[in-house]
Amino acid sequence: MADPLDAYSHVVSSVAAELLPKVASVRAGRGSGSAVVFTDDGFLLTNAHVVGSSRAGAIAFADGTSGDFEVVGRDPLSDLAVIRAQTATPPPAELGDSDELVVGQLVVAVGNPLGLSGSVTAGVVSGLGRSLPARSGSNLRLIEDVIQTDAALNPGNSGGALADSRARVVGVNTAVAGVGVGLAVPVNDTTRSIIAALIRDGRVRRAFLGLVTSPAPLPEPLRRRTGQEGALRVVEVVPGSPAQRAGLRAGDLVLSAGRHPVGDAQSLQRLMFADAIGRPLPITVHRNGALVDVIAEPVELTGSGV
Repeated sequence: MADPLDAYSHVVSSVAAELLPKVASVRAGRGSGSAVVFTDDGFLLTNAHVVGSSRAGAIAFADGTSGDFEVVGRDPLSDLAVIRAQTATPPPAELGDSDELVVGQLVVAVGNPLGLSGSVTAGVVSGLGRSLPARSGSNLRLIEDVIQTDAALNPGNSGGALADSRARVVGVNTAVAGVGVGLAVPVNDTTRSIIAALIRDGRVRRAFLGLVTSPAPLPEPLRRRTGQEGALRVVEVVPGSPAQRAGLRAGDLVLSAGRHPVGDAQSLQRLMFADAIGRPLPITVHRNGALVDVIAEPVELTGSGV
């Protein structure tokens, strides 16, 4: 019987061999970090906080290739940015789906911590569904479903790849939360929408509803009635917001929005992009034992938040 450590080492070394050539070190202004190639034509994915307000910078790959890059777009509220290399890039890494991760699953972090190129650490997914505050001007947003891992992360890992055992990028390393705790922005359908908007428009237009919510399980009778396991409890309604004008209240249990079931914060946030701005959004809530239907009309998120 093979030594389990050999199998573990084989997985980690295989992921490293696949991804190390595709993860670049990044320098932009006073910031530095990592970025991962994800298209054939030179686009790389990194953190917004790595590039900061810079319009351009320098990248270097493990094979010695180096050159300049331009910032295509950044979105501080998801801590994601897309840059484009002005030099040849290796074949792209494959983007995976963080929604398929489970706690305890092996993950590998590839980046350039402490100025050391081509560094690899491994660990497991130690938590899912975490939230990470992100701010842009006066706007504060929670990045939902952040991946928590015990793979060692250090300054410079930001923007690097968090990969599964098949070398698919399932997260973008973004923060060190404490000793033995690292966080990564998930790669999922919402992330792909953000990336597409950054490439197309250089920014992400978001719709603003004005709800602060928390996931909540449904009571058994309501679960049988709706077929849903969970919903979102309204913790706060922002004064003057579309949600307040629609009549939503703290304590409401949001069951659906846009006629789609709402079971977690991401299912609501993925509706809050450009297409929702200025359009009627039907919302069903459970309030005082009854189902209540309202119509809200989200506005564009601006510097003032309304």
